[in-house]
Amino acid sequence: MSRGRADGSQNKRLIGSILVLVLICGLLYVYSGRSGSSALEYGGKSLRKFSSYLGSEEDVEESSPILGEDGDVGFVPKSFPVCDDRHSELIPCLDRNLIYQSRLKLDLSLMEHYERHCPLPERRFNCLIPPPPGYKVPVKWPKSRDEVWKANIPHTHLATEKSDQNWMVVKGEKIVFPGGGTHFHYGADKYIASIANMLKFPNNNINNGGKIRTVLDVGCGVASFGAYLLSSDVIAMSLAPNDVHQNQIQFALERGIPAYLGVLGTKRLPYPSRSFEFAHCSRCRIDWLQRDGILLLELDRVLKPGGYFVYSSPEAYAQDEEDLRIWKEMSTLVERMCWKIASKKNQTVIWEKPLTNDCYKERKPGTLPPLCKSTDDPDAVWGVNMEACITPYSEQIDRAGGSGLAPWPARLTTPPPRLADFGYSSHMFEKDSEVWQQRVEDYWNLLKPKIESNTLRNIMDMKAHIGSFAAALKDKDVWVMNVVPEEGPNKLKIIYDRGLIGTVHSWCEAFSTYPRTYDLLHAWTVFSDMERKKCSAVDLMIEMDRILRPKGFIIIRDKPRIVEFVKTYLKTLHWEIVATAEASQDSEQQGEDETVVVIQKKMWRTSESVRDSE
Repeated sequence: MSRGRADGSQNKRLIGSILVLVLICGLLYVYSGRSGSSALEYGGKSLRKFSSYLGSEEDVEESSPILGEDGDVGFVPKSFPVCDDRHSELIPCLDRNLIYQSRLKLDLSLMEHYERHCPLPERRFNCLIPPPPGYKVPVKWPKSRDEVWKANIPHTHLATEKSDQNWMVVKGEKIVFPGGGTHFHYGADKYIASIANMLKFPNNNINNGGKIRTVLDVGCGVASFGAYLLSSDVIAMSLAPNDVHQNQIQFALERGIPAYLGVLGTKRLPYPSRSFEFAHCSRCRIDWLQRDGILLLELDRVLKPGGYFVYSSPEAYAQDEEDLRIWKEMSTLVERMCWKIASKKNQTVIWEKPLTNDCYKERKPGTLPPLCKSTDDPDAVWGVNMEACITPYSEQIDRAGGSGLAPWPARLTTPPPRLADFGYSSHMFEKDSEVWQQRVEDYWNLLKPKIESNTLRNIMDMKAHIGSFAAALKDKDVWVMNVVPEEGPNKLKIIYDRGLIGTVHSWCEAFSTYPRTYDLLHAWTVFSDMERKKCSAVDLMIEMDRILRPKGFIIIRDKPRIVEFVKTYLKTLHWEIVATAEASQDSEQQGEDETVVVIQKKMWRTSESVRDSE
């Protein structure tokens, strides 16, 4: 009997405990619902296991609450899980394993599997990408043009596969780049000089007195062509997919050469019309005749008036019957596109795009490819399908008979004609340049205690406006990837008209680059944009960590409450504050005051990385 009474009291205590737990859970549920109103929190879709994607079973731990936008409380994780070492080179939107697992219906013949396919929110990673075993601070520019640490990109298959073409050579702990390529075994410098000679440019200088500045190198390999253009004050966007020749772009960026992962598939390249003076394809294995020449027409869209397409391939000199057929069909196609041969020698032909619409108007009715519709926006690029049509010039460009740009370097500070497309005056352009010149000087003063003259090379402006941040860095030995938001008018065309380079992107998604490829990220009101778009600010921080090199820097310029939010994640991300400052008042500052914080990413390794490097 006494045992029965004891059991009864235990049952009552148990029931009481359960009721208390239910009450606590109910309160937590209501509480979490209230805290979910802030877009700048880490919860819901961002706080998740990663087992379905990267094989991690680790939960993210929670710690002290923080204040969000409206004073609501969210939770900051004590730590993020670390991705498996096998994923040290993860590119979320170009991950072929994910594409395979997603069972997307892609047309392989159209290269759709090499285009961007981002994971759904519930499958995005929330783990930190570890460096590979033995990772070292990258070799500094300009020495990095010719050599990198093998441990940083432990892939030597290209050295073996392209051993007869001088792409790269393994020498001890380093990989050396002799400057060769499939078509230029004896060096990119000699090849570039030969192209200038074919075009009769003064002194065989490819910049032609500053008239050639921006170049698109399609199928760039390890970007030696772009590397050797830099000494002529010419900047190339080296473009290649994450294909069977993996890591080409990773090598390029490790070397300090501007590059981007992309492919000529079904979508427009992320560049506005008339971005490049020069396009280049050296045995890039692209079928230019497919789909009524749609890929060649995409090059035509991004070429400036009078721009050149340098094509180095066996078809150019027609060795056999198949080469002859391709050459004949390609010659016919470009003739209908109104391109003319500027020069032809051995395996290289250079076509020139017309300066005006005159040739298009003289074509017979029904000639293919047709002109694009007047309603087509040639500068709309984010997720826009290519069209097999010719992009004619606007009336203004047609009358001018060219782009009307000053030669480099004057064009960097000269208001370009396309400013009027955005309602900007020359005075507004000049004022914007002055504002950012002062801001960059302030940034450099904050960075001085932590950097030397060669510390920084690869820089990204995550919200570039019209490129004045990059223009203010003209005296530094750096290059800037100017990133323009995918929404609104495409101001990237102003950036290219200034002789700079960049791309269009939405920071609600991962960027098309390998991990550890940038030395400095500049985020001006980027987090405010994430809040407005209701995208995860925490996902963005993890993405920034992915693309930033260890010991690299982040400059955040944003509202004080947003900067304070970011600060709460520093320890979690292995970041530390280098400097803070109140932003100076200037004409670009609208609404709330802004705060500047400079952050540095620490060098850290997983236990596995340390063990393997010892």
